Amino acid sequence: MKKLILSAIGLVALSASAMAADLAARPYKAPVAYVAPIYDWTGFYIGANGGWGESRNCWGIVPVGAAVIPDGCVSRDGGLVGGQVGYRWQTGQFVLGVEAQGDWADLNSSHVSIINPLFTTGVKVDGIGLFTGQVGYAWNSALLYLKGGAAVTHSRFDINTLAGVNVASASATRWGGTVGAGIEYGFAPNWSVGFEYDHLFMGDSNNSFSVANPLVAGALNRISQDVDMLTLRINYRFGGSAPVIAKY
Repeated sequence: MKKLILSAIGLVALSASAMAADLAARPYKAPVAYVAPIYDWTGFYIGANGGWGESRNCWGIVPVGAAVIPDGCVSRDGGLVGGQVGYRWQTGQFVLGVEAQGDWADLNSSHVSIINPLFTTGVKVDGIGLFTGQVGYAWNSALLYLKGGAAVTHSRFDINTLAGVNVASASATRWGGTVGAGIEYGFAPNWSVGFEYDHLFMGDSNNSFSVANPLVAGALNRISQDVDMLTLRINYRFGGSAPVIAKY
């Protein structure tokens, strides 16, 4: 009986030793590292925008063979709504891009003429276009950028009597320059929202009316124009590179 007990104890000891050796031989598996996706701004995008604009216009009269006679300045703000399309390319944290933007505008301004107080002069800006390049810096899904390029406005110029009767009008498409800045946040893999400010330098332009200028016969009207825009934007980006994975 004693021999039987000793044999059983020895068999258990050998089994335990074999199991321990087997366990020690198994490879150790580290826990899966946490991975965090990094937002990628590369790709074509299309979007919509809307907000506020202000147009500042200064009138002048240019008689034949004479210097410009100032006729006062006036500013007026109003609403903007439109869309944009563009492409961005990200390298590291820097983001480069190009964009075209078009907006319908309702920016009307008028004032009583200094030269001839029997009339009012007015400007209505009803269309704005921007064609710009961008350079930005991204913090993952947040993007801060500067932009600059060409701007175009479509405007209507009116001379009215004090009673509101239109006596002369003209329209013009004017080209100038623009600079701006914006901040954008990617709230989903292909969606982003942001705010943007733009200033348009439209310079001076001479215009002639379809009838004789009622302010000064035979004179041209010279109008300088600047526009400020502040818009809320939302963009949808198509495709782009696969998300970059950061491991910790």
